[in-house]
Amino acid sequence: MTEPSPFATLRQIAAGYALSSSLHAVARLGVADELDELPRTGVDLAGAVGADAEALGRVLRLLAGHGVFEVREGRFAHSPASRMLRRDHPQSMCDYARMFGLPPFWAAFGELEHSVRTGRQVGEKVTPGGLWAYLAHHPDANATFNATMAAKAQANIAGILGTYDFTEFGSIGDIGGGRGHLLRAVLDVAPAARGVLFDQPHVIQDAAALASPSLVLQAGDFFKDELPVCDAYVLMEVIHDWSDAEATAILKAIRRAAPPHAKLLLIEEMLSADPGPDWAKLLDIYMLVLIGGKQRTREEYEALFDRTGFSFRREVDTGTGMSILEAVVA
Repeated sequence: MTEPSPFATLRQIAAGYALSSSLHAVARLGVADELDELPRTGVDLAGAVGADAEALGRVLRLLAGHGVFEVREGRFAHSPASRMLRRDHPQSMCDYARMFGLPPFWAAFGELEHSVRTGRQVGEKVTPGGLWAYLAHHPDANATFNATMAAKAQANIAGILGTYDFTEFGSIGDIGGGRGHLLRAVLDVAPAARGVLFDQPHVIQDAAALASPSLVLQAGDFFKDELPVCDAYVLMEVIHDWSDAEATAILKAIRRAAPPHAKLLLIEEMLSADPGPDWAKLLDIYMLVLIGGKQRTREEYEALFDRTGFSFRREVDTGTGMSILEAVVA
């Protein structure tokens, strides 16, 4: 395959937001749900989703050129990628695509230069209160965000359970565990264990139905409140939300609660040394711009452990792009 010219490379990157925005719009309109096995015209699809026929056709033509949908004799058909935009697909990416098109995400990247100049997030600059406040006050956006996080967690859980043995623990704390998708799955394979789901009060309130003799819900702020005493502490994609100073504070809070035999399990996507394209590198910029967090290398996580009273033991590759970093009390 011929490598693109430098001009073509820069042009594609400079104008690429049109492609992203097209995907966001098609996901919001539900076009993939209206398209089944038989190819349909742009006019048919536009009528079904309430769009302008010519404009929708042009957007679908662009997406098809990048593998999302196909064009067959003037009609549009599904590609493997577009099928994943259907809500009934077992690995649906519809909410995932919609989430990246939410107003705080889109607006923040218009201010990326501010982050580059200052090293600080722009989430609060473009959205009063920042991303979390926006989601708290916009139920539809919050539902999209939560559905995306749940789907992402489910996609990773099988790899986590298949590569790490949780049965050695009598108690497992899922810190910042959201609606408990991971913890519930862990308790299914380690039924003798007791789980503690720790998160913010409004999150725990939403997870109230999960409470049981084996799964305790504890509301709190990990910057202010005492954490549960457990044999293992699991944090899945929590530390990447925070700067080094804040990540250090979280891990120190866990260390204060942890008994001497406890293990710490951080589940994150590692930045690699490979100079080529890498999803973690792209996600790192989202962390920078939106909330001031960062993706890290394993070595950077090891440094965090050293500063917070833990000692790194091993990295477990889950086969899903995520790693489990296991540390013990130093």
